[in-house]
Amino acid sequence: MKTNARRTFLNQLAGVSGLAAAQALLPGSLHAANFSRRDYPDPDNGDFYDETFWHQVKQSYTVSPAILNLNNGGVSPAPKVVQDALERYNQLCNETPSYYMWRILDQGREPIRAKLAQLAGCSPEEIAINRNTSESLETIIFGLRLKKGDEVVLTKQDYPNMINAWKQREHRDGIVLKWLDFDFPIEDDQTIVDAFKGAFTDKTKIVHITHVVNWNGQVLPARAIADEAHKQGIQVLIDAAHSFAQLDYKIPDLGADYFGTSLHKWLCAPIGSGLLYVKKEHIAQLYPLMAAGDPESDDIRKFENLGTRSFAIEQAIGQAIDFHLMIGTARKSERLFYLKNYWANKLLELPEVSIGTSLQRKYSGAIGLLQIKGKTPQELGQYLFNKHKIHSVPIVWENIAGLRVTPNVYTTLGDLDRFVEAVKQFIQS
Repeated sequence: MKTNARRTFLNQLAGVSGLAAAQALLPGSLHAANFSRRDYPDPDNGDFYDETFWHQVKQSYTVSPAILNLNNGGVSPAPKVVQDALERYNQLCNETPSYYMWRILDQGREPIRAKLAQLAGCSPEEIAINRNTSESLETIIFGLRLKKGDEVVLTKQDYPNMINAWKQREHRDGIVLKWLDFDFPIEDDQTIVDAFKGAFTDKTKIVHITHVVNWNGQVLPARAIADEAHKQGIQVLIDAAHSFAQLDYKIPDLGADYFGTSLHKWLCAPIGSGLLYVKKEHIAQLYPLMAAGDPESDDIRKFENLGTRSFAIEQAIGQAIDFHLMIGTARKSERLFYLKNYWANKLLELPEVSIGTSLQRKYSGAIGLLQIKGKTPQELGQYLFNKHKIHSVPIVWENIAGLRVTPNVYTTLGDLDRFVEAVKQFIQS
């Protein structure tokens, strides 16, 4: 199957004119040959294994050949086509800022909103463009009309910025935080759902769900939790920083009332771009974080009163969406899962190794947590970078400890073989 897929791909390249084929293989120009998505390997048939295709994807990035980046969970690099767009828009802005920003590029926001909405599977009137997940979720957390005694259900494994935002509301307004504490990985939906459901009371107003836990990549059954919450009239906020454009879903699939994500993670949009989703029926009752002319407007745009910001970053989101669609969400998602399991299964052959992440498709994606018996995450992380120039991130948070390893679409199997060999040398040292 791999051989046939590779032959098909190469035959398709041969069918393009010589100049177009050459351009298609240049960094940032993979889209130039104008292939349809049917021309690429079909993820349903397992062709996401095809290394020829993914090597071409890598050529569309400008990542360092010296440093192996396995911390794409923090922030991902943008493909060159996105970098070029960002620079082009930025240069345009600097010709006459107030003219090109407010009269030219500002007119491009609605088309970007429409493209994001199509990707997300919702109405453009439910999408606001901002700078990151923290800004999106804090807009919700501080904009909800909660009063003293109202309860919020969340977990100790949620992202620190969100935990601190909820604690601030607790301090200021006297709301009650109901904490769950999970011992991940968990490979049973009902265990997770029952824990959330058991924390709900008649005072619970909202549940905070981290769709993919950033520390170890655990995927939570967001829709099942949301359904239980809605049965009791509880609203649902979803932190999708690590799931949007990594997992294959549409926002309505999750049952979210509110949703936030960073586009500079798995969509590979410019650094400092994010998305806020608010279900249409809730917009009027949610206060904007930055003051708007009418704070009770039902127009999603009231959440975009951010003052002067980079219009270049915003506009280059369009090129990131195009690049993402060239690969396809399903193919990308399957590839990332395959890469995680590739290195994890190789290292699990060693008795000193354990993986703090599920290897089942339902409960994980790109992120994996590597644990070495008798060694700290910091020791492993420092060794890998100092000796092998492999960049990853040590994790020590609540009951989770290990080295978080996160490849991306430009990561090849050769890169992961390099990582595996370096870990073996660390264990033997």
